[in-house]
Amino acid sequence: MAQNVVWLNDVGMGDVDKVGGKNASLGEMIGALSAKGVNVPGGFATTASAFESFLNHANLKEKINNLLCDLNTSDIEALTTTGATIRQWIENAPFPEALVEAIKDNHQTLVNKLGSEATYAVRSSATAEDLPEASFAGQQETFLNVSGIDDILSAIKKVFASLYNDRAISYRVHQGFEHESVSLSAGIQQMVRSDIGASGVMFTLDTESGFDEVVFITSAYGLGETVVQGSVNPDEFYVHKPTLSAGRHAILSRKLGSKAIKMIYSSTALSEPVETVSVDEYDRRLFSLDDAQIQQL
Repeated sequence: MAQNVVWLNDVGMGDVDKVGGKNASLGEMIGALSAKGVNVPGGFATTASAFESFLNHANLKEKINNLLCDLNTSDIEALTTTGATIRQWIENAPFPEALVEAIKDNHQTLVNKLGSEATYAVRSSATAEDLPEASFAGQQETFLNVSGIDDILSAIKKVFASLYNDRAISYRVHQGFEHESVSLSAGIQQMVRSDIGASGVMFTLDTESGFDEVVFITSAYGLGETVVQGSVNPDEFYVHKPTLSAGRHAILSRKLGSKAIKMIYSSTALSEPVETVSVDEYDRRLFSLDDAQIQQL
Protein backbone atom coordinates (compact mmCIF):
# COMPACT_ATOMS: atom_id res chain seq x y z
CA MET A 1 0.00 0.00 0.00
CA ALA A 2 1.43 3.39 -1.04
CA GLN A 3 2.35 5.89 1.68
CA ASN A 4 0.21 9.00 1.98
CA VAL A 5 2.65 10.96 4.15
CA VAL A 6 6.40 10.87 4.78
CA TRP A 7 8.68 12.86 7.09
CA LEU A 8 11.06 15.25 5.35
CA ASN A 9 14.07 13.76 7.15
CA ASP A 10 13.27 10.40 5.52
CA VAL A 11 13.53 11.62 1.91
CA GLY A 12 16.30 12.93 -0.36
CA MET A 13 17.06 13.69 -3.98
CA GLY A 14 16.26 10.12 -4.97
CA ASP A 15 12.63 10.74 -4.03
CA VAL A 16 11.62 13.48 -6.48
CA ASP A 17 9.02 11.17 -8.02
CA LYS A 18 7.59 10.61 -4.53
CA VAL A 19 7.57 14.11 -2.96
CA GLY A 20 8.56 16.46 -5.77
CA GLY A 21 11.69 18.55 -6.23
CA LYS A 22 11.27 21.05 -3.40
CA ASN A 23 10.44 18.56 -0.67
CA ALA A 24 13.15 16.18 -1.86
CA SER A 25 15.65 19.04 -1.64
CA LEU A 26 14.48 19.94 1.86
CA GLY A 27 14.92 16.33 2.94
CA GLU A 28 18.39 16.25 1.38
CA MET A 29 19.35 19.40 3.30
CA ILE A 30 18.08 18.02 6.60
CA GLY A 31 19.98 14.75 6.09
CA ALA A 32 23.22 16.30 4.85
CA LEU A 33 23.48 19.46 6.94
CA SER A 34 21.98 18.72 10.36
CA ALA A 35 25.13 16.96 11.52
CA LYS A 36 27.14 20.01 10.44
CA GLY A 37 25.16 22.29 12.72
CA VAL A 38 22.92 23.82 10.06
CA ASN A 39 19.37 24.00 11.38
CA VAL A 40 16.79 23.18 8.71
CA PRO A 41 13.19 23.29 9.99
CA GLY A 42 11.51 19.90 9.75
CA GLY A 43 8.07 18.66 8.88
CA PHE A 44 6.29 16.16 6.68
CA ALA A 45 4.98 15.89 3.13
CA THR A 46 2.05 14.31 1.39
CA THR A 47 3.18 12.02 -1.42
CA ALA A 48 2.52 12.06 -5.14
CA SER A 49 0.56 8.84 -4.71
CA ALA A 50 -1.64 10.60 -2.13
CA PHE A 51 -2.38 13.29 -4.72
CA GLU A 52 -3.26 10.64 -7.30
CA SER A 53 -5.48 8.78 -4.85
CA PHE A 54 -7.26 12.04 -4.00
CA LEU A 55 -8.02 12.73 -7.66
CA ASN A 56 -9.26 9.18 -8.16
CA HIS A 57 -11.26 9.21 -4.93
CA ALA A 58 -13.12 12.31 -6.13
CA ASN A 59 -13.44 10.98 -9.70
CA LEU A 60 -11.56 14.04 -10.88
CA LYS A 61 -8.71 12.65 -12.96
CA GLU A 62 -10.75 11.79 -16.03
CA LYS A 63 -12.86 14.94 -15.73
CA ILE A 64 -9.74 17.12 -15.58
CA ASN A 65 -8.04 15.37 -18.49
CA ASN A 66 -11.16 15.61 -20.62
CA LEU A 67 -11.43 19.33 -19.95
CA LEU A 68 -7.76 19.97 -20.73
CA CYS A 69 -7.31 17.76 -23.79
CA ASP A 70 -8.95 20.18 -26.22
CA LEU A 71 -7.94 23.41 -24.48
CA ASN A 72 -6.26 26.06 -26.61
CA THR A 73 -3.98 27.79 -24.09
CA SER A 74 -3.56 30.74 -26.46
CA ASP A 75 -7.23 31.52 -25.85
CA ILE A 76 -6.82 33.46 -22.59
CA GLU A 77 -10.53 33.49 -21.78
CA ALA A 78 -10.82 29.71 -22.24
CA LEU A 79 -7.64 29.15 -20.22
CA THR A 80 -8.95 31.30 -17.36
CA THR A 81 -12.35 29.62 -17.32
CA THR A 82 -10.92 26.10 -17.52
CA GLY A 83 -8.34 26.67 -14.80
CA ALA A 84 -10.91 28.20 -12.46
CA THR A 85 -13.30 25.31 -13.03
CA ILE A 86 -10.68 22.65 -12.24
CA ARG A 87 -9.41 24.47 -9.15
CA GLN A 88 -12.97 24.75 -7.84
CA TRP A 89 -13.54 21.02 -8.43
CA ILE A 90 -10.44 20.23 -6.38
CA GLU A 91 -11.23 22.62 -3.53
CA ASN A 92 -14.78 21.23 -3.27
CA ALA A 93 -13.75 17.56 -3.35
CA PRO A 94 -13.27 15.56 -0.14
CA PHE A 95 -9.93 14.04 0.81
CA PRO A 96 -9.84 10.25 1.26
CA GLU A 97 -10.30 9.48 4.94
CA ALA A 98 -6.96 7.64 5.11
CA LEU A 99 -5.15 10.77 3.88
CA VAL A 100 -6.93 13.00 6.40
CA GLU A 101 -6.01 10.67 9.25
CA ALA A 102 -2.37 10.50 8.14
CA ILE A 103 -2.12 14.31 7.98
CA LYS A 104 -3.80 14.68 11.38
CA ASP A 105 -1.51 12.09 13.00
CA ASN A 106 1.67 13.69 11.64
CA HIS A 107 0.48 17.19 12.53
CA GLN A 108 -0.20 16.06 16.09
CA THR A 109 3.34 14.66 16.28
CA LEU A 110 4.66 18.11 15.33
CA VAL A 111 2.40 19.79 17.90
CA ASN A 112 3.66 17.41 20.59
CA LYS A 113 7.24 18.32 19.67
CA LEU A 114 6.96 22.04 18.87
CA GLY A 115 3.96 23.15 20.93
CA SER A 116 0.57 24.47 19.90
CA GLU A 117 1.90 27.98 19.09
CA ALA A 118 4.09 26.79 16.19
CA THR A 119 3.00 27.76 12.70
CA TYR A 120 3.78 26.15 9.37
CA ALA A 121 4.42 26.83 5.73
CA VAL A 122 2.38 24.61 3.44
CA ARG A 123 4.50 24.35 0.29
CA SER A 124 3.87 22.95 -3.16
CA SER A 125 6.39 20.52 -4.60
CA ALA A 126 5.83 19.19 -8.11
CA THR A 127 7.31 15.95 -9.46
CA ALA A 128 8.41 17.96 -12.52
CA GLU A 129 10.41 20.83 -11.01
CA ASP A 130 13.77 22.40 -11.88
CA LEU A 131 14.42 19.94 -14.69
CA PRO A 132 17.38 20.53 -17.06
CA GLU A 133 15.02 21.18 -19.95
CA ALA A 134 12.33 23.12 -18.06
CA SER A 135 11.85 24.85 -14.72
CA PHE A 136 8.44 24.56 -13.08
CA ALA A 137 9.62 26.33 -9.91
CA GLY A 138 7.37 29.02 -8.50
CA GLN A 139 4.30 28.00 -10.47
CA GLN A 140 2.32 26.49 -7.61
CA GLU A 141 1.22 28.06 -4.35
CA THR A 142 2.81 28.31 -0.91
CA PHE A 143 0.86 29.36 2.18
CA LEU A 144 2.64 30.91 5.17
CA ASN A 145 1.85 31.18 8.90
CA VAL A 146 -0.70 28.36 8.82
CA SER A 147 -1.79 26.87 12.15
CA GLY A 148 -4.44 24.42 13.26
CA ILE A 149 -5.33 21.21 11.48
CA ASP A 150 -8.39 22.63 9.70
CA ASP A 151 -6.38 25.45 8.11
CA ILE A 152 -3.56 23.06 7.23
CA LEU A 153 -5.99 20.72 5.45
CA SER A 154 -7.50 23.70 3.62
CA ALA A 155 -4.05 24.94 2.57
CA ILE A 156 -3.09 21.49 1.29
CA LYS A 157 -6.26 21.44 -0.82
CA LYS A 158 -5.34 24.85 -2.25
CA VAL A 159 -1.79 23.65 -2.97
CA PHE A 160 -3.23 20.69 -4.88
CA ALA A 161 -5.53 23.01 -6.81
CA SER A 162 -2.63 25.27 -7.75
CA LEU A 163 -1.23 22.58 -10.06
CA TYR A 164 -3.97 23.82 -12.38
CA ASN A 165 -3.47 27.56 -12.18
CA ASP A 166 -3.43 29.27 -15.57
CA ARG A 167 0.33 29.71 -15.73
CA ALA A 168 1.07 26.08 -14.83
CA ILE A 169 -1.43 24.69 -17.36
CA SER A 170 -0.03 26.87 -20.15
CA TYR A 171 3.60 26.12 -19.30
CA ARG A 172 3.08 22.35 -19.35
CA VAL A 173 1.49 22.60 -22.80
CA HIS A 174 4.28 24.79 -24.18
CA GLN A 175 6.95 22.46 -22.75
CA GLY A 176 5.27 19.33 -24.11
CA PHE A 177 4.41 17.77 -20.75
CA GLU A 178 1.25 15.70 -20.40
CA HIS A 179 -0.87 17.15 -17.60
CA GLU A 180 -1.46 13.74 -16.04
CA SER A 181 2.31 13.06 -15.90
CA VAL A 182 2.89 15.74 -13.24
CA SER A 183 1.85 15.13 -9.63
CA LEU A 184 2.04 17.29 -6.56
CA SER A 185 3.28 16.90 -3.02
CA ALA A 186 2.43 19.32 -0.21
CA GLY A 187 5.12 19.99 2.38
CA ILE A 188 4.11 21.03 5.89
CA GLN A 189 7.23 22.65 7.34
CA GLN A 190 7.79 24.47 10.61
CA MET A 191 8.24 28.23 10.20
CA VAL A 192 10.83 30.24 12.08
CA ARG A 193 10.01 33.79 13.17
CA SER A 194 11.96 35.59 10.47
CA ASP A 195 9.03 38.02 10.36
CA ILE A 196 10.56 39.68 13.44
CA GLY A 197 14.10 39.37 12.10
CA ALA A 198 15.57 39.07 8.63
CA SER A 199 15.75 36.51 5.86
CA GLY A 200 17.02 36.19 2.32
CA VAL A 201 18.96 34.12 -0.17
CA MET A 202 22.58 32.99 -0.08
CA PHE A 203 24.68 31.85 -3.05
CA THR A 204 27.93 29.90 -2.83
CA LEU A 205 29.53 31.95 -5.61
CA ASP A 206 29.24 35.32 -7.31
CA THR A 207 26.12 35.02 -9.46
CA GLU A 208 27.34 37.51 -12.07
CA SER A 209 30.93 36.35 -12.68
CA GLY A 210 30.82 32.76 -11.42
CA PHE A 211 33.80 33.47 -9.11
CA ASP A 212 33.63 30.67 -6.58
CA GLU A 213 35.78 31.99 -3.72
CA VAL A 214 33.04 34.20 -2.36
CA VAL A 215 29.63 33.73 -0.77
CA PHE A 216 26.98 36.22 -1.92
CA ILE A 217 24.22 37.00 0.61
CA THR A 218 21.04 39.00 0.04
CA SER A 219 18.94 39.92 3.06
CA ALA A 220 15.90 42.00 4.03
CA TYR A 221 13.58 42.35 7.00
CA GLY A 222 10.71 39.93 7.52
CA LEU A 223 9.74 36.74 5.72
CA GLY A 224 11.89 35.78 2.74
CA GLU A 225 9.05 35.83 0.26
CA THR A 226 9.71 39.48 -0.65
CA VAL A 227 13.33 38.71 -1.55
CA VAL A 228 12.42 35.61 -3.55
CA GLN A 229 9.69 37.47 -5.43
CA GLY A 230 11.99 40.41 -6.13
CA SER A 231 9.50 42.84 -4.57
CA VAL A 232 12.09 44.34 -2.22
CA ASN A 233 15.58 45.76 -2.80
CA PRO A 234 17.67 43.77 -0.28
CA ASP A 235 21.02 44.37 1.39
CA GLU A 236 23.92 42.59 -0.33
CA PHE A 237 27.08 41.15 1.21
CA TYR A 238 30.14 39.37 -0.20
CA VAL A 239 32.21 37.10 2.04
CA HIS A 240 35.64 35.74 1.03
CA LYS A 241 35.81 31.99 1.67
CA PRO A 242 39.61 31.52 2.07
CA THR A 243 39.83 34.41 4.54
CA LEU A 244 36.89 33.02 6.50
CA SER A 245 38.53 29.59 6.58
CA ALA A 246 41.65 31.21 7.98
CA GLY A 247 39.60 32.59 10.87
CA ARG A 248 39.89 36.24 9.89
CA HIS A 249 37.31 38.96 9.19
CA ALA A 250 36.11 37.99 5.70
CA ILE A 251 33.41 40.47 4.63
CA LEU A 252 34.58 42.01 1.37
CA SER A 253 31.70 44.42 0.73
CA ARG A 254 28.29 45.58 1.88
CA LYS A 255 25.60 47.28 -0.17
CA LEU A 256 22.64 48.85 1.61
CA GLY A 257 19.29 48.05 0.02
CA SER A 258 16.23 50.26 0.36
CA LYS A 259 14.21 47.50 2.11
CA ALA A 260 11.05 49.61 1.80
CA ILE A 261 8.63 46.80 2.73
CA LYS A 262 8.57 43.60 4.75
CA MET A 263 6.22 40.64 5.05
CA ILE A 264 5.17 39.76 8.60
CA TYR A 265 2.68 37.55 10.40
CA SER A 266 -0.76 39.13 10.35
CA SER A 267 -2.65 39.80 13.56
CA THR A 268 -5.98 40.02 11.76
CA ALA A 269 -8.25 37.46 10.10
CA LEU A 270 -7.20 33.86 9.60
CA SER A 271 -7.87 34.28 5.89
CA GLU A 272 -4.91 36.68 5.69
CA PRO A 273 -2.16 35.03 7.77
CA VAL A 274 0.60 37.35 6.46
CA GLU A 275 0.68 41.00 5.48
CA THR A 276 3.13 43.36 3.80
CA VAL A 277 3.92 46.58 5.65
CA SER A 278 6.27 49.52 5.25
CA VAL A 279 9.66 49.50 7.00
CA ASP A 280 10.45 52.45 9.27
CA GLU A 281 12.76 55.01 7.69
CA TYR A 282 15.31 54.50 10.47
CA ASP A 283 15.48 50.73 9.92
CA ARG A 284 15.82 51.17 6.16
CA ARG A 285 19.13 52.96 6.77
CA LEU A 286 20.46 50.05 8.84
CA PHE A 287 21.79 46.75 7.50
CA SER A 288 19.45 43.84 8.15
CA LEU A 289 22.37 41.62 9.27
CA ASP A 290 25.36 42.46 11.45
CA ASP A 291 28.91 41.25 10.83
CA ALA A 292 28.67 38.31 13.25
CA GLN A 293 25.48 37.05 11.57
CA ILE A 294 26.98 37.41 8.09
CA GLN A 295 30.06 35.40 9.03
CA GLN A 296 27.95 32.79 10.83
CA LEU A 297 25.91 32.29 7.67
